[in-house]
Amino acid sequence: MSSNSKAREQWGSQVGFILAAAGSAIGLGNIWRFPYLVGMNGGAAFVIIYIAIAVTVGLTVMLTEFCLGRASQKGSVGAFKRLAPNKFWRVFGWLGLLAGGFIILSYYGVIAGWTVKYMFGSFTGLMGQAAGGGSGDYLNAFLADSKSVIAYQVGVMAVTVIIVACGVGKGIEQSCKYMMPGLFIVLLILIARSVTLPGAEAGLEFYLKPDFSKLSGKTLIDALGQGFFSLSLGMGIMITYGSYLSKSENLPKCALLVFILDTLAATLAGLAIFPALFAMGMEPAQGVGLTFVTLPGVFAQMPAGAFFSFLFFLLLFLASLTSMMSLLEVSVTFLMDEFKMGRVKAALSSGSVITILGIPSAYSLSGNLKVFGMSFFDFMDYISNNIMMPINAIGICLFAGWIWTEKLREEITNNGLIRFAVQPVWITSVKIFAPAAIAVILASGAN
Repeated sequence: MSSNSKAREQWGSQVGFILAAAGSAIGLGNIWRFPYLVGMNGGAAFVIIYIAIAVTVGLTVMLTEFCLGRASQKGSVGAFKRLAPNKFWRVFGWLGLLAGGFIILSYYGVIAGWTVKYMFGSFTGLMGQAAGGGSGDYLNAFLADSKSVIAYQVGVMAVTVIIVACGVGKGIEQSCKYMMPGLFIVLLILIARSVTLPGAEAGLEFYLKPDFSKLSGKTLIDALGQGFFSLSLGMGIMITYGSYLSKSENLPKCALLVFILDTLAATLAGLAIFPALFAMGMEPAQGVGLTFVTLPGVFAQMPAGAFFSFLFFLLLFLASLTSMMSLLEVSVTFLMDEFKMGRVKAALSSGSVITILGIPSAYSLSGNLKVFGMSFFDFMDYISNNIMMPINAIGICLFAGWIWTEKLREEITNNGLIRFAVQPVWITSVKIFAPAAIAVILASGAN
């Protein structure tokens, strides 16, 4: 084991790791899904509940995955092979690999392709159509052109493969050191434009002033789901990233900083979107159409709208790419660990398979290729997000909390070298509270 550990790549710095892990967590779920859930669930009250759930459930699972990765020095599959006393638990390593490393990335690349299309479209026709109320037609025309959708998907997958092939330090870490500050700079520029629009005050009030009368059981379920999904949990990513950490790193501190950056990005995205929506007289509860239909209409009404539209979709692209890198790294690490494959070959092999797997999702958006009444794209999203990820996260918690308990205590405190004041509460959450909360997500999502 020692020779293996020495040969294993490591993050160049704690900052590099935190930016990469935060980059994984800050994806379309933050910039796209979080704002529309806030809009559908009454604004600030939802934000408060989301943060409470993300701290209790999300941080619990993230820390657990870091521990499993660093202790095993292996990816999702290898971690359970090395640490679990019997083969049953290996199911959860495979679930993480299949859900995150293959299925989610296959259709995530399709959506990331949309962001590139819209970046360039901001200067070549999107604003003109959106100004006339035709942004929905623009999206539908693009999705109906399967060849274009596939071409953009293949393009963003190629970029992802190139970065991951360069390695953990020189590829993922270095690119995140540029992309993550870039992402926050773009967010701040968009916020500055949004909050200075005439009529933006109503959007700020909606977003920042809680209205607890809007809360319902559905709000709690949505907040629970977002608190879980927004941190890239149950996909094998945090186990894989944790496996490249040195034994001296303070895991609770790292997890907290990742959580803060992730939550900051999500809340800032709301600040960029809602003041502009209200200023332009748009409805905030738009659902998934908010990003690709409503917001182009907002930008089209702004001075220099094409520029701000380009910036927004650049922001989405950066968020997508940092997540795609982490998803690809799950399968690349698997091939390197289990088959002793070189990194470049592993990146090309898994990247090619995942790109091919994503083509049916891209094609199905034109209205063809349905599975159980859903488009192939929606079906892949459903089985990974609603079933595989929650089951995997529950399995991770049960294994770590009940089977691997003493080793978990040792790993979180670096064998007693660092103090983790809330350890008893955290262990209880790993054993009982987090799995129970995720079971609620699983039950609601499977319906």
